[in-house]
Amino acid sequence: MRVVIQRVTEASVAIEGSLMGKIGKGVLLFVGAGREDMAEADRPGSAPRSGATGASMLAEKVANLRIFPDTEGRSNLSLLDTGGAALIISQFTLYADCRRGRRPSFTDAADPLPAEALVDEFRAALQRLGVPTATGTFGAHMTVSLVNDGPYTILLDTEVLAAPRDRNRSRGAASHATAASETEAGPSTGG
Repeated sequence: MRVVIQRVTEASVAIEGSLMGKIGKGVLLFVGAGREDMAEADRPGSAPRSGATGASMLAEKVANLRIFPDTEGRSNLSLLDTGGAALIISQFTLYADCRRGRRPSFTDAADPLPAEALVDEFRAALQRLGVPTATGTFGAHMTVSLVNDGPYTILLDTEVLAAPRDRNRSRGAASHATAASETEAGPSTGG
């Protein structure tokens, strides 16, 4: 499964001009299920990224990600800490494969019935954790409106979350800051 998280001050979804769901402060979540989620859901002893277990794991991750500012402006608070809500929009296009040609292929997206069940399990898992939710309608053409707060956007993928972390790669933003300070100071002379 894949989830795009956007921190918002408000968001809503409408179908043919009729409001279906609306939230205030919280997150807008675009959620997609892949074929791999379906295949793994049927295997005994499958990894936590599969099926409904993967949906629950993602919900737990989303609810507890520290992406909201505390009183000092640091991202130290979670959706649960702030009492924020989640607007959940199903989006199979998160599985677009654009490697060949000009038209995206969606063959990696799960079939509609099992995908709808996983998106619903994800929503139910968030609600069990205490997150108020609103949704659109699965498979419908929807108009989504939002006021992005930050902007702050994160992509979660159960396949990536289940993989071991590579300890040999650079430290992300910290390495960018180091590189920038070295550039400003000039090249190291050694010696």
